[in-house]
Amino acid sequence: MFFLKELKEDANNIKEKDPACRNILEAIVLYPGFHILVFHRIAHFLYRHKWLFLARLISQIGRFFTGIEIHPGAKIRETIVY
Repeated sequence: MFFLKELKEDANNIKEKDPACRNILEAIVLYPGFHILVFHRIAHFLYRHKWLFLARLISQIGRFFTGIEIHPGAKIRETIVY
């Protein structure tokens, strides 16, 4: 469930920060930045559990579909605003 909660927060973040995005569904369906985050979360999970080849494969599939590459070992976390 944590995985889905993070994805909902990602979609909501896109909606809030992009004035062209009208709703969360639009962010989920139309934004390649959201799509690569889905691929990255799966690849990062595999990477943390030492399934390195499969993690890299998922990462490359995501790159093929979106044109965006994020290494499976990269840590994406919330930005702290002071």
